[in-house]
Amino acid sequence: MKLNKEEKEILNVYEKGNFSSVPNVKKEIKRYREYAKATLQKNKRINIRISERDLIHIQRKAVEEGLPYQTFISSILHKFIAGHLAEKTN
Repeated sequence: MKLNKEEKEILNVYEKGNFSSVPNVKKEIKRYREYAKATLQKNKRINIRISERDLIHIQRKAVEEGLPYQTFISSILHKFIAGHLAEKTN
């Protein structure tokens, strides 16, 4: 398996035992439980066509969030319709 630079760094830290918990771990656990709960309540399926490049970027962001990419997409859509996403200003 070929790892990218970030993945190699993570593996290195893990193998050396130099990892630590995220700040506010209880808050993070609660946040991800809410994501899981919302995404497990699925009752409809959709199919979309997007560029391969966009899908790769989505998959990378999903890894950063610790979520499967389809769950991540569902989470983004849910946040958008709930009004919790803000446009990035330059």
